[in-house]
Amino acid sequence: MTTSLMARAEAIRRFNRFYTRQIGALREHLLQAEFSLSESRILYELGTSAGLTSAELCQMLGLDAGYLSRIISGFEKKGLISKTRSPSDARALLIQLTNAGKAVLASLEQAAREEVMAMLQDMPESRQEQLTQAMQQVQSLLAGNDSSYLLRDPRAGDMGIVVQQQAELYTREYGWNSEFEALVAEIVARFLREFDPSGERCWIAEKDGKVIGSVFVVRHDETTAKLRMLYVDASARGLGIGNRLVEETLRFARQAGYKRMILWTTSILTDARKLYQRAGFQLVEEEPVHSFGKDLVSQTWAKDL
Repeated sequence: MTTSLMARAEAIRRFNRFYTRQIGALREHLLQAEFSLSESRILYELGTSAGLTSAELCQMLGLDAGYLSRIISGFEKKGLISKTRSPSDARALLIQLTNAGKAVLASLEQAAREEVMAMLQDMPESRQEQLTQAMQQVQSLLAGNDSSYLLRDPRAGDMGIVVQQQAELYTREYGWNSEFEALVAEIVARFLREFDPSGERCWIAEKDGKVIGSVFVVRHDETTAKLRMLYVDASARGLGIGNRLVEETLRFARQAGYKRMILWTTSILTDARKLYQRAGFQLVEEEPVHSFGKDLVSQTWAKDL
């Protein structure tokens, strides 16, 4: 074992001790609630998936099977979960949150969010941004993902870059005319004017200080979210950024309480369509149209959350 490796290990241990102290207040708040930390985490994992088996929960959370079984039994008695046969394995039961379980999860999530916001509110916004970027990098490194990019909230000037990049991409690769740039500009302007943080969000992907991707979630109606303007720069394709952006939109939509997500695309965007299919979206409507100076097939895709 080298001296440098030991030094890095000690640095990580120091950080762990420091961070544990920093989140102590959050842990105390959650422990005072009706549900333990383990129970809250189980509810969270169930709430961000379409259904999990007990074995999958044990593996994800590192819990003893007997301990998990007692928690699941308690949830079932309270009407927080339901069980159905797995379509891929008739021997396994999929555990899903009921509406009552989703309501409990929403209240726990809001309480945790408020605790973190209280921790951040006395910190200058520039330091908040530095902190969240550093945390994203730590998460990416430990997960074994590519660490050369980060996802962040938009900053002043980003929206102009988004419009420019989208217009340049679709003109260069598909020959679309200025009607598309006008549409993108209108979507961005509406997002900025009518932004509702409770049900809408934008993610910016950045690499080496350059915007290399983006995606939006906007409210379509009270129960339906809409994914809009997914974009990954050609220089950053192959890093999994498109998949990551779609995953973030789905996670946010579920947490915001939406029941369904839709999106619009065209049949010629084959790479994007494959990505949507992998995420579980299904084609629900298509029709020929003449848009952006081209004859296209307009498509609407949807996914139940």
